[in-house]
Amino acid sequence: MLPVLTLAHWLSLHGLVTAIALLIYVITAHVLGQRRQPAAAVAWVLFILLLPYVALPAFLIFGSRKRARAVRLGGLHPAAQAPSWAEQTALALRQPAAAPYDDLAIHQDGQAARGALWEVIDQAQHSIELCTFIIGRDGFGQAVVERLAARARAGVTVRLMVDGLGALMGGRPELGALKAAGGHLVQFVPPLHSPLRGRTNLRNHRKLLIADAGHPTQRLWCGGRNLASEYFDGDPGKPAWHDLSFDLRGPLVLQAGALFRHDWRFAGGQPRLPAIPLKALPPPLPGEQPLPRAQLIASGPDQVDDTVQSMLVTAAYRARERLLMVTPYFVPDAALLAALCLAARRGVVVDLLLPARSNHGMSDIARGRALRTLAAAGARIWLTPHMLHAKLVVVDETLALAGSANIDSRSLFLNYELMVAFHDAAAVQAFARWFEQERAQARRSQPARAGLLRDVGEGLVLWVGFQL
Repeated sequence: MLPVLTLAHWLSLHGLVTAIALLIYVITAHVLGQRRQPAAAVAWVLFILLLPYVALPAFLIFGSRKRARAVRLGGLHPAAQAPSWAEQTALALRQPAAAPYDDLAIHQDGQAARGALWEVIDQAQHSIELCTFIIGRDGFGQAVVERLAARARAGVTVRLMVDGLGALMGGRPELGALKAAGGHLVQFVPPLHSPLRGRTNLRNHRKLLIADAGHPTQRLWCGGRNLASEYFDGDPGKPAWHDLSFDLRGPLVLQAGALFRHDWRFAGGQPRLPAIPLKALPPPLPGEQPLPRAQLIASGPDQVDDTVQSMLVTAAYRARERLLMVTPYFVPDAALLAALCLAARRGVVVDLLLPARSNHGMSDIARGRALRTLAAAGARIWLTPHMLHAKLVVVDETLALAGSANIDSRSLFLNYELMVAFHDAAAVQAFARWFEQERAQARRSQPARAGLLRDVGEGLVLWVGFQL
């Protein structure tokens, strides 16, 4: 006969389970060096205290934030030119030194982005390395696969890496033609792959296509666009999303190649690829016009620091005249929000551009508190009538950050992300002009004061969706 548990026995057992769950959380976070943000740490502790039987398995599957061994791509800063505060910050965050680039082209719309993408693929002579979050199961995604297969049949080495969750979300197109042509494919952490290793919640959101890394013809296509119809051409009856992407040439492409190979090895891609060593470049010869310089800013579990978040906080404190930001989802952490508010209060023009309604309803709810706080500090909020998926930050004439990272806690603290930091004044101005063209289509918004129900709802969405 089974013993009957009394209330006292049940409470004792429940207390023991809760204590063990908390102990596992503390030990795991300490041993793995998770360095979770205070709000997120409190959220996990409360979750464990309230529902330990659910919270502990969830933490073991989804709770990992940093990998045990971080990567440093390396590269010393060339001594030819004193680095700006932005370059110094990136170097302090263990990012590669600024490297020269040439022929920067900022794509004005989806058609221009598509034309540049086809050109980079079709002109590749040695290798194509493509990392993306989504390849759509639609006409555009299939066209990408067919062009990659054509280059593979022509003798070009083709490697394709798609995020495991993104492959499910995009309904991945048929890849048989690429495999048959000799292309190499890998999924970056499929959702059900080794869940107890804590990787399930870590997604590769980087978007880059590298052609001929290490060769004179090397070229990089990069930005915020996934490879699906809505990012380029739109769908029947639906206009294309507004997004930001760009391409360039030059030694900077080697940094992208080194990052791709690092991710490829971690994802278990075959064949195993050796790392690309990054070395300091020699200074320009006397009388030689130096090329503009930029740096790759990689963020995510493979970095010791939260690099993009740290760059943004530093930028907010260092800005003197203007701080322009574009993001589809705005759910900043407390430190970043405070820095942005202080910038606005001391007279910096802080402009935030985002869609009136994004494709993620939870994000639109969660952003309310931050928008009200930022507007109260004197920042200007601009809402576009269309879906805006771009990610861009411009600081004075000093820095433009463009790439894949949104200004929300998932991008800043969990995802593998990639931004390119442009330090050349001409490039910064070009990205600022892109911002102004988008803002011309937007309306200024003054967020209304929230009532009790809305405030409670925003708090719940923030806690459940953006802290755990």
